[in-house]
Amino acid sequence: MGMITVFEDKYEIILSKDKEHDGLFYTAVKTTGIYCVPSCPAKTPKKENVEFFYKSTEAEAAGYRACKKCLPQVLGIPWNDYKSCIEIDTPKEFSFEECLVYLNRSDTECLHKVKDGVLYKFIKVEVQDILLKIEMGTERLNVTFLNGIPPKWARAQAAKYIFDLFDLQTDLTPFYKMGAKDPILNNLIEKYYGLRIIKINDLFECLCWAVIGQQINLKFAYTLKKRLVERYGEKLNHEGEEYFLFPNPQTIAALKTEDLQQLQFTSRKSEYIIGIAKQMADGSLNKEALEMETDYEQLKKRLISIRGIGNWTADYTIMKCFHLYHAFPLADVGIHNALKGILGMEVKPSIPEIEKLAKCWIGWESYAAFYLWRWLYD
Repeated sequence: MGMITVFEDKYEIILSKDKEHDGLFYTAVKTTGIYCVPSCPAKTPKKENVEFFYKSTEAEAAGYRACKKCLPQVLGIPWNDYKSCIEIDTPKEFSFEECLVYLNRSDTECLHKVKDGVLYKFIKVEVQDILLKIEMGTERLNVTFLNGIPPKWARAQAAKYIFDLFDLQTDLTPFYKMGAKDPILNNLIEKYYGLRIIKINDLFECLCWAVIGQQINLKFAYTLKKRLVERYGEKLNHEGEEYFLFPNPQTIAALKTEDLQQLQFTSRKSEYIIGIAKQMADGSLNKEALEMETDYEQLKKRLISIRGIGNWTADYTIMKCFHLYHAFPLADVGIHNALKGILGMEVKPSIPEIEKLAKCWIGWESYAAFYLWRWLYD
């Protein structure tokens, strides 16, 4: 079915509540600030109050929020809702076990817990505090709500969060087909088959984590993050365990650099993080708008325009927070060490040597980088 371009045709479709057109376009209502699928059971809005979008991300970038009746944000996400728990279908090229190896790489991680093959994660959906228990069933991810049953719209948002967290929308078949012919990636893909880039859904968290990690070892980066989260993030207590959310931009924007310096942040990093928080808090920087940029170079250019964000930080953020896979943090020490070890070199490869290798990974540079990082954990 082709794209429906005429306004009147779209309006006739929403009058008929035709499910056949769900996903082909979205209806946004100016008076409520909500966007819906064409078949939404809610009362049809007046024609003058409607505008249409072809993607849900376009509607969100324009400031609309998802309808709590028709749940447009989970359209196309294969999930089953059982109220007290949900199931999410996973592609064949998915290994929960491999993803947990990445998630469990630090014993000072404060934003999730991994125990006995189960992931515990605290998220917030609007005002709903939701504690998730995520484990792998025979073919699906099983997700249990540990602190009460959230309303259906919040359960839907939790499904989307997990779908995005494990990058389940991405078809890895082309990456694996390309990697099978590559002398470096071939063994990595065979060894870590099903590993997916673990996303950081929150742009503010992602930018802060990337800034924290600049020019320090990973262990100290985790220590700084833990101090920041435990001091300024929300906390949930459940059965004797503490779970944390990353601080929101409004909280950090109200701080002074001295507040972060007390946690052993440098004055420069303190300035960067508070500056980013202020841009996020006032709306001049937001993920929804950036997601509309489909050109990697333009998105990177926009991120680098933010004070404190350089090439490495921008590439890391694009890898972890967006669905573009051209980002490759060329100067990353971990990538250098992985290539040195895999290739059996006595010294780390030079930047020109790495650039030459990366030309074989065009379109999948981010996944190549992620698999190289995974090699370092063995």
